[in-house]
Amino acid sequence: MRYRTLGPLRVSAIGLGTMPLSIEGRPDERRALATVHAALDAGVTLLDTADSYHPPGGEPGAGELLVARALKAYGGGTDEVLVATKGGRGRTDDGGWTVDGRPEHLRRAAEGSLRRLGTEAIGLYQLHKPDPAVPYAESLGAIRELLDAGTIRLAGISNVDAGRIRLAREILGERLVSVQNRYSPEVRDGEGELRLCAELGLAFLPWSPLGGISRSSLDGGSAQEEDPRFGAFHRVARERGASPQQVTLAWLLARSGTVVPIPGASRPETARDSAAAAELILEDAELAALNVH
Repeated sequence: MRYRTLGPLRVSAIGLGTMPLSIEGRPDERRALATVHAALDAGVTLLDTADSYHPPGGEPGAGELLVARALKAYGGGTDEVLVATKGGRGRTDDGGWTVDGRPEHLRRAAEGSLRRLGTEAIGLYQLHKPDPAVPYAESLGAIRELLDAGTIRLAGISNVDAGRIRLAREILGERLVSVQNRYSPEVRDGEGELRLCAELGLAFLPWSPLGGISRSSLDGGSAQEEDPRFGAFHRVARERGASPQQVTLAWLLARSGTVVPIPGASRPETARDSAAAAELILEDAELAALNVH
């Protein structure tokens, strides 16, 4: 496993997104735990979850409770594992997603996440999405209060543009360490935010990093046929004896030294395959072919 920097911490270059383990279509408990353990065995030290990762109609925090159980049941050491969670979103009974960036909600949400994770403080707490009904500075103010109180150690933001990144840096200072935006072979409109994160020294955590190669959990999580728009990823994979998913993650790592992809997984085999991408170094000619879009 290779490593990258997230604020003052060193984390694995590939993380694990746990959304597929806790929303609709999730595997049973045994396989879910085995998936997390497989990632840990492969050297993954960043686990990403959220209080809104739960089935429609379920109680908030199912994903956080799963991560806590997985770490407790793991036979190896977990001192270096960073659990990142998010607050500011919710679920509707029909499977939709809501957003709530009110400071009072974020404070309650963080306290609930802390209880479920069972730690002294939340390692990385991320504001899940801007709430159009709440000034972003007010939501960030609640995150700053949580930092000051010691409820959370480090802060991140998600689903944001460059202006909000700069505002968050102004309000949170050096305790803002990461940005989690959608970025993948299919979705590349975050180039400006990616460059800004490199400029500011912020970790950039692409969510749904395999878009165009594999479906996101938000899109059903099922396998998809090879998309001719992304044939280069499949061609390079065949030539290198790797999976297209590994090539995709290796391409993301090559985009910037601040990138830490967090691919989801619902099977141990998938978690191991993703983690192995950290060791795949693509050549310049391969990257040139993959960068065409």
